[in-house]
Amino acid sequence: MNMPVVVGVDGSPSSLEAVAVAAREARLRGRGLKVVHAFLWPIVYVPLGPWPMGQAVDALREEAGRLVTEAAEHARSVAPDLEIRCAVLAGGPLPVLEAESHGAALVVVGSRGTGGFMGLLLGSTAIQLAGHAHCPVLVVRDRPALAGPVLLGVDGSPAGEPAVDFAFAEAALRKTGIVALHAWTPWSVPVTPPPGPSAPHPPDPAALADRERRLLAEALAGRQEQYPQVPVDHVLVKGDAREALIEASGRAGLLVLGARGHGGFAGLLLGSVSQAVLHHATCPVTVARHFGDRRDDV
Repeated sequence: MNMPVVVGVDGSPSSLEAVAVAAREARLRGRGLKVVHAFLWPIVYVPLGPWPMGQAVDALREEAGRLVTEAAEHARSVAPDLEIRCAVLAGGPLPVLEAESHGAALVVVGSRGTGGFMGLLLGSTAIQLAGHAHCPVLVVRDRPALAGPVLLGVDGSPAGEPAVDFAFAEAALRKTGIVALHAWTPWSVPVTPPPGPSAPHPPDPAALADRERRLLAEALAGRQEQYPQVPVDHVLVKGDAREALIEASGRAGLLVLGARGHGGFAGLLLGSVSQAVLHHATCPVTVARHFGDRRDDV
C-alpha cells in the first residue's frame, strides 16, 4: 500500500467520524486506508510463578483488535472498495502517529477521544503532531462536516506555500472552490522608515491595505493557472486572524493552514492562534507544512 491515508482510532464517536472522513479522503485520492490504534501495554512486575496479569493483557489486546476491526468495517460502509489495513501499535498516540506520518499521504484524527488517543487534541499534543508530522494532518471536528469551499488561511510567507498547494489540490479533488483569506493589522505589517534622520511615519491604512492585497494575490500566483477549474475568492480582512478564520469556518467544508508564518498568522502553531483554530473552528482543519523530500505527492 503506497502512501496511504492513516487514521488514528480509539473507539470513540469522534474517532469513528474521523474514520469516515479518512475513508472519503482515501477514496478521493485513489489510495488505501490504514487504521491505527496506539496502545500502551501495562507495565507490571513479572513474578517468579505464573503471571496473574496474563489474562488481563490478553483481554486488552483483544479489545484493541476489536476497535480497529470495527473502525475498518465503518470505513468499508463509507467506501466499500477501499483497500484497508489495520494496525495495533505499542506506544503513545503522538509518537505512533508521527512515525506513521513518514509513509502517509495524510493523517486524520478526531478532535477528542478516549483510550489510546485520550486528550490527543486537548492541549499541546495537537500542536506537536501538526507541527512535527511528515505529512498534512487533518483534524475532524465533533460536528458533522458541511459541504462548502476550502477555506485557506494565507500569510504570504514561504512556510505557508505547502498549505496553498494542499488547498488547491484538495479543492480540485472535492470539485469545489477556495476562499483565500488573509487577515492583517497595522501591527502585523513591518514599517519601513523613510530616508533621512526623521522618525518613521505612521503607516497609511490605504497603502497598507493595497500592500496586503498584493501579498494575497502573489501568494496564490501560479496555482490558479495550474487549477483553472477551481474558483478562488480573495478575502482581505483587517482584524484578528483567529476571529476571522473561526467565523469563516462556519461556511467552509475544510480549513487549511500552514505550520507557521508571519503577518496575520504570526506564531501559527506556536501560540494562541493555532490553539483557537484547532479548538474552535466549525469545520475540519488541515495543517500542511514543509515535509522535506517526499517520494510521493499528497
